[in-house]
Amino acid sequence: MQKATRIVAEAAFRGRYAAPQAARAPRRKRGAAPPSSKLLPRGVRLHRTIFISDTHLGTRGCKAELLADFLKHNECETLYLVGDIFDGWQIKRWYWTPAQDQVVREVLRKIEHGTRVIYVPGNHDEFLRDYVGQTAFGVEVTREAIHETAGGLKLLVLHGDQFDGVIGCAKWLAHVGDRAYTLALQLNDGLHAARRWLGLPYWSLSAYLKRAVKNAVEYVSRYEEIVAREAARRGVDGVMCGHIHHAEIRRIGDILYLNDGDWVESCSALVEDAHGHLEILRWSQSAPQSDPAPAASGVQAAPLPA
Repeated sequence: MQKATRIVAEAAFRGRYAAPQAARAPRRKRGAAPPSSKLLPRGVRLHRTIFISDTHLGTRGCKAELLADFLKHNECETLYLVGDIFDGWQIKRWYWTPAQDQVVREVLRKIEHGTRVIYVPGNHDEFLRDYVGQTAFGVEVTREAIHETAGGLKLLVLHGDQFDGVIGCAKWLAHVGDRAYTLALQLNDGLHAARRWLGLPYWSLSAYLKRAVKNAVEYVSRYEEIVAREAARRGVDGVMCGHIHHAEIRRIGDILYLNDGDWVESCSALVEDAHGHLEILRWSQSAPQSDPAPAASGVQAAPLPA
């Protein structure tokens, strides 16, 4: 199955999905100044950074038309793909449309124009973790990253699925300190590796809890606190993740917690402007809406499986 999934993902980034040569603009050198907003087509916004995750390409649930439209109307210097971009779990029910093809074309177009694209694989596209440290078709693959905003904030960028195994233990882990917390993360990684060795599929505790717990708000809140705890342990200013399909910007203690949402239901992305200001953009057929930072601290239910 992993081999089949890998073939599909690689095919998606091959030349047959690339934009026609005649349509390509001259490539801007990486690191050069981004184009002036005055040079952009009408209706196109320029950002310093865009973060998107949980697009689940290859499934019927992917809102590919809206995602392609978003990518067409939002340019950036750096684009982070924060996991679950392709859905390798659905390989037996693979569903690919011209709209999903257009999403890939838009990403390749950005690369051709000089955008740096960084891919942080998640649990649904974990087969790409075999390519960590490599660059394929202009896409840099890394397990996690540190992003520094224009305002000087250091953000840990990761998908967030590695925290599934510690959510249920979050309360007692808060009392036993960082050593036990770090051990719990290692045990979760070991369990995942053992399941892979036995040929068993990835088991998502987050999906289980969302089915079993009546109040999904509690799960989301606990997840956010665990991720923020890891960011604090790493000594960064904030954390940027995905995984739980719940877009959010809020302070948790001294940590700025950021989640860019998904493109299955909420159709949201997180963007940074030239001054380091962060906001959530929610894209729809009507005018896009934004949630600027800092957002309200209230947490809403996120009933979708991660």
